[in-house]
Amino acid sequence: MVMMEEFGKAMLVEPFIASAVLSGGVISEQGSSEQKAELLPKIMEGKLQLACAYAEPDSRFNLANIKTSATVNGDTVNLNGSKTAVLNGSNAEILLVVARESGAATDSEGISVFMVDASSAGVSIQAFANVDGKKSAEINLKDVSVPVSQRLGASGSALQALQDSVDRATLAVSAEAVGAMESLLHKTVEYSKTRKQFGTAIGTFQALQHRMADMFIECQLARSIVIMAAMKLDGGEDALAKTKSVSAAKSRIGKAIQKVGQEAIQIHGGIGMTEELDVGHLFKSVTAAEIMFGNTDYHTQRFASL
Repeated sequence: MVMMEEFGKAMLVEPFIASAVLSGGVISEQGSSEQKAELLPKIMEGKLQLACAYAEPDSRFNLANIKTSATVNGDTVNLNGSKTAVLNGSNAEILLVVARESGAATDSEGISVFMVDASSAGVSIQAFANVDGKKSAEINLKDVSVPVSQRLGASGSALQALQDSVDRATLAVSAEAVGAMESLLHKTVEYSKTRKQFGTAIGTFQALQHRMADMFIECQLARSIVIMAAMKLDGGEDALAKTKSVSAAKSRIGKAIQKVGQEAIQIHGGIGMTEELDVGHLFKSVTAAEIMFGNTDYHTQRFASL
């Protein structure tokens, strides 16, 4: 979590979460010993980039809502379907494609993960830039044929591994947002010491001091709930308690992002959204973080339902 905070402060535009945390997590949870030994060292050394293609156009953050089909034909599997907002999808060498081997669209059983070479025939990738500068892609799969041996784990057993990995990625992006908010606070306080209005620094105005104090409180609350969720993920809690703690953290982070981000821009004024100042870029970074892996409303509802 400490490392992710520093990533957020520096606005690091790297595929660490997409490749190492999310994709690496799925391989670690679901892969065989041979698959782990082959792939995980390369991921950690930065020699191999991956992307986890799980979200679909109408899935609405529901990991079980998978319509991409996986049809087994002897020793091969044919994949057909569409994936949306695939983080690092345009740069990945290997795609972890989440597909359904059996069951209805929202069944928890029947979901598998297949390793697919991004250059395979039938794979269409349309790249786009996110608001924070990171890259994502829309991916279409049409009669993509891969060996059955490229499946991670047993047939139809991947949902829990996917859920655990997405939860860890959610917590990682939350920690990254904490770092970005800390940087927003620091830059806002420093700006208030030098920006003068009516012949005096605006940081001496009590109304603005109150607003910056509220920003500080939000940052501390956000850090505390991320630490608590991280402790539960690494502890002996059951799967339900872990998922609930992640949603609590992401929900609280989303509210902090709105408060800290908007106050930083308003105290800076129009200059806060210029290309020259980091504040505008940090605001874009936290805005993207609020949406990633489920927005505030989604995680608030998920927390309440668990």
